[in-house]
Amino acid sequence: MKKPLLVFVFLIMSAIGFSQETEVKYDEALAKSLHADEYGMKKYVFCLLKSGSNTTASKEESKKLFEGHMENIGKLAKEGKLAIAGPFMKNDRNYRGIYIFNVETIEEAKALVATDPAIKANLLEAELTPWYCTAALQEIPEMHEKIAKTKM
Repeated sequence: MKKPLLVFVFLIMSAIGFSQETEVKYDEALAKSLHADEYGMKKYVFCLLKSGSNTTASKEESKKLFEGHMENIGKLAKEGKLAIAGPFMKNDRNYRGIYIFNVETIEEAKALVATDPAIKANLLEAELTPWYCTAALQEIPEMHEKIAKTKM
């Protein structure tokens, strides 16, 4: 009788142990520095980059404009205005890439989009949408620096 009782107690204790929530390690200073709300989230603006209406640019002109596009991405990232940027792989939707702007309003994002030479020249077109995501997203560029062996 003792053995089944011990097994039963062991099973109950194991179940209680597994059902306990893990301790949340909330970092108030980090949350404040990232402007996180109570859920650890914040507002951003998502930008979908599509092929633009300019189909007559020469190869040389396009190359120069896309070099400026890449320089602008680096500048915005260093300023903390751009959390994420990246191209899409070849697709049949004319989707070229995304930006996730670290700003709260479409108006702020429009001003940033206006600094992109490829968008100004209509090689790319920007579609902007408010977005709500983890405030930790802002930490990605710094983390990326630590894992990129070759810089773009």
